[in-house]
Amino acid sequence: QVKMVESGGGLVRPGGSLRLSCTASGIFLAIKTANWYRQAPAKERELIGTITDDGFTTYADSVKGRFTISRDNAKSTVYLQMNTLKPDDTTVYFCNVYSRWGQGTQVTVAY
Repeated sequence: QVKMVESGGGLVRPGGSLRLSCTASGIFLAIKTANWYRQAPAKERELIGTITDDGFTTYADSVKGRFTISRDNAKSTVYLQMNTLKPDDTTVYFCNVYSRWGQGTQVTVAY
């Protein structure tokens, strides 16, 4: 079975930073594209960034220049480094690999 588990969410101040992790099991992560999404209450899930098996990344305009996706295949983990966080970044963040969703991790940006 394939499973994704997100971690690293929490409460941060505006302008602060946070690193999320997505750890995969039951899958050979090294050959898979990984995606990060977020979903605010009553809104559709939004793709915020992608990293390919070769390490190439793309980002949504809303996070470009602030967020960075990386991967450590030896640890079967994909990371989302979030800098210069804004209150509008507050939501639940999900990873998706091989069409499998994690349960999400809550990020709250507030004083």
